[in-house]
Amino acid sequence: MTTDDFRRNSENFCYRHPDRQSFVLCQRCLRTICPECQTPAPVGVICPECLRDQQKGQSAAQRKAERRWSRPRAASVSDGRPIVTYAIIGVTAFVYLLQLIPGFGGTLEKALMFYAPTLYPALTGMFEPWRLLTGALVHSSFWHLALNMLALLMIGRTLEPLLGRVRFLTLYVLCALGGSVAVTLLSFGTPVVGASGAIFGLFGALLIIGRHLGANIAGIALVLGINLVIGFLPGMNVSWQAHVGGLVTGLIVAFIFTRTRAVRQRGLQIGLLAAVGAVLVALLFVPVLFPALVLAS
Repeated sequence: MTTDDFRRNSENFCYRHPDRQSFVLCQRCLRTICPECQTPAPVGVICPECLRDQQKGQSAAQRKAERRWSRPRAASVSDGRPIVTYAIIGVTAFVYLLQLIPGFGGTLEKALMFYAPTLYPALTGMFEPWRLLTGALVHSSFWHLALNMLALLMIGRTLEPLLGRVRFLTLYVLCALGGSVAVTLLSFGTPVVGASGAIFGLFGALLIIGRHLGANIAGIALVLGINLVIGFLPGMNVSWQAHVGGLVTGLIVAFIFTRTRAVRQRGLQIGLLAAVGAVLVALLFVPVLFPALVLAS
C-alpha cells in the first residue's frame, strides 16, 4: 500500500512506465527511469529518448568508433534483476558450505568471524582488519543463514532496483562495517558472526527511502522494531550491538542518498559516503585512546 501523496507524485515513477517506481534519474534530462529504460553512460545512466538524441548528434566517425570500442548497449541493469543481492547471497551461502567441511570449516570460521581484539596488535599481536567485513559472511547454523538471506532477498529485490547496484553494494558494505564498529565499542570481547548488522542497515535504508518517496512505511517500521527488541531479550544470544550499529549506518547512508539524487550532486554524494566510511574507521581508534572505557564492555 502507498499513500495518496506517493501515488500522485509522478517523480517517484518511471516516466515511460508509470507503474514502476524507481530511485534513479537520467543524467541528461533528470527524469526518473526504471531499470528497463536505463542505458549506461560515462557517468550514470540515460533514458531512451536522450540516447536517441545523443546518437542523432554523432558523426559517422563517432558511430563507427562506438561500435568498435564501446561496450554493448545492452546494459546489465536492463532486466532489473537484483544481481548484487543474488551475488551476496551466493557468496555467503558458499562460505557456509565451506564451514561444513570437517577439519576446515572450524578453522575458516575462526579466521573470518568478527572478533574485535584481533584489530589491535598491542593486545593480541595480530592485525586482521578483514574481519570487519568477513564476519558478515559467517553464520552459526543453517537457520541463522537462511533467515538472514531470506531477509536480504526480500529487501534487496525492492531496494537494489531503486538505488542501483553500486549504491546498494556500498550501502551493504558500510552497514556491515557499522555493525562491526558498534560491537567493537559496545561489546569488545564478544565474537560475532552473521549478516544481521548489514540486514538491519538495509531495513533502516528502506525506511528512510520509503518515507522520502511517500510510501506507507508503517509495516516496515513495525517489523524493524520487533526484530530490534528481540535482540535485547535475555537468553536470545543475539548481538544487539551489531543490529544497532548497522541500523544507524543504514539510516545515515539512506539519508545521504535521498538528499543527493541529482546528477550534479554525484561528487557530493561520493564525498559524504567516503566521510561515513572514514568516521567508522576513526571510531575504531576509541579503544586505543580510551581503553578503560571500551574494555569494560
